[in-house]
Amino acid sequence: MEKKTQAYICTGCGIGDALDIEALSEMVSSEMSVDCKSHGALCGKDGRALIEADISDGVNTIVIGACSFRVMQDEFDFGEDKIVTRANLREQCAWCQGEDPDAEYVQELGSDNMRMACVKAEKQEIPEAFQLEKLTKDILVMGGGIAGLTAAKEASLAGYSVTLVEKAAVLGGKALGWRKQFPTKAPWTTLENPTVADMVKEVESDSNITVKTETEVARIAGAPGAFQASFKAAGSTSEWDAPAKVGVDEKDLIEKGEMEDPNAGKNDYMMENPDAATFGGVVLATGWIPADVSEYEHLGYGKLKNVVTNAEFEKLAKEGKVPAKVAFIQSPGGKENDEDFPYCNSVTSMVALKQAAYVREDNPDGQAYILYQHMRTPGQMEMFYKGIQQDDGIFLTKASVTQVAESGSGLTVSMQDTLLNEDVTVDVDMVVLAAGMVPTTRDESTINLAYRQGPAFLDLDLFDGYADSHFICFPYETRRTGVYTCGGVRKATNMEETIDDATGAALKAIQCIESVDRGVAVHPRSGDKTFPEFFFQRCTQCKRCTEECPFGALDDDEKGTPLPNPTRCRRCGTCMGACPERIIGFKDYNVDMIGSMVKAVEVPDDDEDKLRILALVCENDAYPALDMAGMRGNKISNLVRVIPVRCLGSVNMVWIKDAMSSGMDGVILLGCKFGDNYQCHFVKGSEIANKRMENIGETLGTLGLEPERCVAKQIAITDYDTVPDVINEFVEEIIELGPNPFKGF
Repeated sequence: MEKKTQAYICTGCGIGDALDIEALSEMVSSEMSVDCKSHGALCGKDGRALIEADISDGVNTIVIGACSFRVMQDEFDFGEDKIVTRANLREQCAWCQGEDPDAEYVQELGSDNMRMACVKAEKQEIPEAFQLEKLTKDILVMGGGIAGLTAAKEASLAGYSVTLVEKAAVLGGKALGWRKQFPTKAPWTTLENPTVADMVKEVESDSNITVKTETEVARIAGAPGAFQASFKAAGSTSEWDAPAKVGVDEKDLIEKGEMEDPNAGKNDYMMENPDAATFGGVVLATGWIPADVSEYEHLGYGKLKNVVTNAEFEKLAKEGKVPAKVAFIQSPGGKENDEDFPYCNSVTSMVALKQAAYVREDNPDGQAYILYQHMRTPGQMEMFYKGIQQDDGIFLTKASVTQVAESGSGLTVSMQDTLLNEDVTVDVDMVVLAAGMVPTTRDESTINLAYRQGPAFLDLDLFDGYADSHFICFPYETRRTGVYTCGGVRKATNMEETIDDATGAALKAIQCIESVDRGVAVHPRSGDKTFPEFFFQRCTQCKRCTEECPFGALDDDEKGTPLPNPTRCRRCGTCMGACPERIIGFKDYNVDMIGSMVKAVEVPDDDEDKLRILALVCENDAYPALDMAGMRGNKISNLVRVIPVRCLGSVNMVWIKDAMSSGMDGVILLGCKFGDNYQCHFVKGSEIANKRMENIGETLGTLGLEPERCVAKQIAITDYDTVPDVINEFVEEIIELGPNPFKGF
């Protein structure tokens, strides 16, 4: 569009006290060739009226120098056909100067912030939403247990057609084998009869739900709004060619072009399969399987007749075969070992309490021993726990079991009781081991995605096999957009938690479908209309974008040319940061835009006291932390120029080269924490950026520049009190190194 740009500077909230507004407006008008006005409260009624009056005269591109872009978003929204950029003159200029600000330095900071905002407005274009040619709103639910039944029913109630796939002959899952279920109402002390049969009847009688039993999903291809799934008879060999395993060495050869990629183009199978059913979203509710406890030889599982798992005991209990004396072992034990069995959790603790109650129900003189290291009964289940404690026939103690051995027709359990601090033995008829709940996603064949990145979810070992995108911030999401998990496949849950979980997953799938229908991102940049655009004429088929995308948004053809799936994309820009040819960008966020903003910063070349440091800051955690630091009046060096980025994964290394070549003295990247307890909203963007920075350090060394001039730091959103120190310490290090020797060239 032909742009008519107008800039506005707010003088409220202390901005007018910290800056010379007249001089700042003059700089914008003369240097940036943009007319500039000021007002005491742009977010107020009169301030908005001022802007709207100019819009009525043809202004369509608006630059606002005021508060952070993270606030007052509705107040500065003038319609989808208008471009609005924000210069942060409040939190990251006026409010972060400490008690004795240097007026000259603050003015320079404010000027650079306005320069960058004006350049961004110049480079930005209005995005056009991506619309699928043919979108379906049907939902595929995988798994017919409590989670799957709930997800299917909730989606149906919301008006969506559902196909429910279950590999067993009947619906109900593991709940069909329950003798009783946990209390669901006050006083939370009495076990209840299972309700799964009623849930099955509801689903089977629902005209919106198509049920496929004795069926498995053979393959899922496509993207949100247009997933394509083919089915097979449960237990049969799949008709599709499973992706080949590719090792690290082979991956290197593929990337170098020295080996043909065995998985290239495999998405085409499903795209060409006329029998595939089409779905808008997928709910994965395939549940869990009992953990293997046979490795603990001293407990006798698999060797001693009456040593069983909790799942096996539940079956015996339903058949009325409950012995009179039972020991429930919650931990593998051993000397000085306080760990639980793998995948044990609050559910396995409550199952032990429930099954101990069976012993007492079926045997008037029955005795149950619950031997634990950790007893977890969250929420109202604490009332159930206390009720069990009141039963004189149920003995609970913290203990480390050292041996289970045959004794006549029964078993003897030897333990070190850590409460009584003495060795204890008990004679019982049966021992029940608390086998944990292993998510079915540990099996790579569970989901069978026809994605370039493979058929399973990535990095599952990091989360013990649980499918996850960002466990805390984005529950139910996986690293494959449009596929949502619930119940035992997401985390260990009891029945009530599973129902809540499945409802949430169904709603997430619906939200995704409706967002795709509007052509916008669903998460975490909800409502974002942009999607990456590729200038394929310059693509070298290096596959870096395909390999580094955290969400499988890119497939590729036989030559390695990327095949974008826009509705899978979460708009993080990691592909843009990965591309060495810089052929990937968004309408309102691209390599040229940020590079031009970097070059817009005025770098003094004749004053060693006025060094310039560029900060590329993740908008998800680090940027809010900076804003909150400013709100608290924490001082941040005014030598730093901040540019927010969608994710550190989107940082193209050319921006750092641009900064150093323009005479900037240092570059700091502030992003989310990565590693085992990662906090990156886009999973691995921060980690990828950190690896790229290592290469930049080597490049700087070859140019005679100190690698220490460029660093990446991890910042959590709660680090608002420490992030100023991180920045200021880096500034001091740059000051010690001295000015960039390329300054002025």
